[in-house]
Amino acid sequence: MQRLTVDFIISLDGYGAAEGWPGWWGMESPEYLQWLQDSPEQDHPILMGSTTYRLMSALAESGEPGTDMLDGMPKVVFSSTLSEPLSWANTRLVTTDAVAAVRAMKEESDLPLRTLGSVSLCRSLLRAGLVDLYRVVVFPVITGATGRDRIFDGYPDVRLELVQSRTFEGGLQLLEYVPTVLEGPPGIAASG
Repeated sequence: MQRLTVDFIISLDGYGAAEGWPGWWGMESPEYLQWLQDSPEQDHPILMGSTTYRLMSALAESGEPGTDMLDGMPKVVFSSTLSEPLSWANTRLVTTDAVAAVRAMKEESDLPLRTLGSVSLCRSLLRAGLVDLYRVVVFPVITGATGRDRIFDGYPDVRLELVQSRTFEGGLQLLEYVPTVLEGPPGIAASG
């Protein structure tokens, strides 16, 4: 069975984006962009929902730095609102249940899988026990007044075991965790 990595970029206060701010909060350091470009995961299928697809394909079309490398990568979009043909190259649309489809993909894929954004998709995959690695790049900004897309709202309680970390220039922090979904807070017996 292949590994599934959930990937997020977030502000320190847990937002995935902010009104009026540029992509990557204007802090896409050359070192971070080089790390993205050199990633051995270039050929791993990227899973995303329709909102992320619409945003990222528009950014790629506009020439946003760092998005050009996504064009050649295999992408899978889970959506009941999009229809084919999709305009972004190397993108396949899945209209069936995402959890069932990802479970099958993990069993059948020749390569590990990863996500791109897609807050609700990642939340449902985590709840279903399909996430093997949780990778977060924390950007050193607080966007309390303008932040949108709070990443962790609606998540179950999750214990995270840190397996790797790195600091990029500009103070960006890469954190990789193995997640364990909890039934509730540790030390509290389940009632019933």
